[in-house]
Amino acid sequence: MPQATQTKRAPVSGEFDVAIVGAGFGGMYMLHRLRGLGLSAIVFDVASGVGGTWYWNRYPGARCDVESMQYSYSFSEELQQEWQWTELFAAQPEILRYANFVADKLDLRRDMRFETRVTDAVFDETAHRWTVRTDRGDVVSARFCVMATGCLSAARMPDFPGLSSFKGKTYHTGYWPHEGVDFTGKRVGVIGTGSSAIQAIPVIAAQAAHVTVFQRTPNYSIPSRNGPMPEVYSQSWKGNYPALRAEARMARNGILANPNDVSAIATPEQERLAVYEDRWASGGTTFMAAFNDLITNKASNDTAAAFVRGKIKAIVKDPATAELLAPTNYPIGTKRICVDTDYYLTYNKPNVSLVDVKNTPIEAITPDGLRVGNEEYKFDAIVFATGFDAMTGALTKMGIVGRNGATLAAKWEAGPRTYLGLMTAGFPNMFMITGPGSPSVLSNMIVSIEQHVDWISDCLSHLSDRQIDCIEPALSAEDAWVRHVNEVADTTLYPSAASWYMGANIPGKPRVFMPYIGGVGAYRQKCDEIAAKGYEGFQMEGPVNAAVAAE
Repeated sequence: MPQATQTKRAPVSGEFDVAIVGAGFGGMYMLHRLRGLGLSAIVFDVASGVGGTWYWNRYPGARCDVESMQYSYSFSEELQQEWQWTELFAAQPEILRYANFVADKLDLRRDMRFETRVTDAVFDETAHRWTVRTDRGDVVSARFCVMATGCLSAARMPDFPGLSSFKGKTYHTGYWPHEGVDFTGKRVGVIGTGSSAIQAIPVIAAQAAHVTVFQRTPNYSIPSRNGPMPEVYSQSWKGNYPALRAEARMARNGILANPNDVSAIATPEQERLAVYEDRWASGGTTFMAAFNDLITNKASNDTAAAFVRGKIKAIVKDPATAELLAPTNYPIGTKRICVDTDYYLTYNKPNVSLVDVKNTPIEAITPDGLRVGNEEYKFDAIVFATGFDAMTGALTKMGIVGRNGATLAAKWEAGPRTYLGLMTAGFPNMFMITGPGSPSVLSNMIVSIEQHVDWISDCLSHLSDRQIDCIEPALSAEDAWVRHVNEVADTTLYPSAASWYMGANIPGKPRVFMPYIGGVGAYRQKCDEIAAKGYEGFQMEGPVNAAVAAE
């Protein structure tokens, strides 16, 4: 990951109530809530500004796959009414402008330190405090640590032989140059066909002399049907935000998707096809809400997958290319379903070609391009759309040390273990926002972020009111939650796909289904119940290390 250009500043030292790592939407809202509680806080972020993933992901075509009216904070009516989205699905520059609008409105930057990487966070068992150090010489002591590091923030750069020998330019979609890239007249290789590639390829192809896409696994993608934000649609939300937000918080994935509560396989074929046609025409990820059993019933899922494959083959003119682009070896939706603008149509252009590297992998990067089998491809630029070490990478790469000198990386060596995705046993007073074991990446991230920040804030108030200064999950509660997360996942088709939800994109990473698939609403209710029972499953200690029974 590139380091943002560092401006000079004096190192920070001293004591704070809370240290926050990350200035994305999670860290920003966490800071705002802590101020409301009268707690002192400091935020560190390696970027030079707010925005988190939307600060870094500036690749061509970068856009949110959740509708703009739903991808925004709900905690402030003033923010909701004042901000005006220009598109149904906001592009990266507009989302970053929104993040900066919120930061300005709430005066957040005065408690933030940018261009700063947290190198380690160590828990002092005697003092019940975290010592946080950075690459800028900062050393701060905090009662609590909140990891707002994001689920998709540790980009994966594949270790191809010969990478350093390439004479052209290389780019990763997760760390795109802020000044942009002009591909006019260039021969461009794109490695990967996940979400970022699906958004970027049509835009790059509109510029480049030729684009060669190297695909290991095809992805299902639904047209976004994006366009300018209709004023009447915007006002329909702004005029009824409280009720719509309340409904979204209890929806399965935090998105109002107009779910169709009937089985696909139990629906007559012509009626079923009509429903799919309507969803395809409407666009967006709500396609998966066409029927109620698409992620649990393989026969039902097969009908949705066959429909989308049919659409791909109808759009892409070359039958061989269409066949390569049509997934067949995993259920639709079990890898992240993508949303695109003219992705499949792009393969009809004469300057775009597709190379299958599943059976004949990329052997090496060469000075002039790359080699697949016996064939050499020459490029002026290579774009790595190779994804992220999702959900855990940003945390395990940080030097997080809990009780008895144990590191988080070692504890999670066989896969992440948390209680509610909020905390992990052995690391007291360290909270995670949208951590593994919570709905996180299977949901509207803003909805899940707000729920976690609110829960953490309420927990800190509970501790303060009772003069408790140390909290962590009981190992038994954590074990039970991990079992529950796995049991729920196993009732679905998700574990059948080699997805980044399973860590399958990272060589050597344990194959564990990381997010909680039980639904945003059900998860919220469970968190609320645990809090209402005096934070059931958590162990608490007072200022003199006396055990405090949860009330």
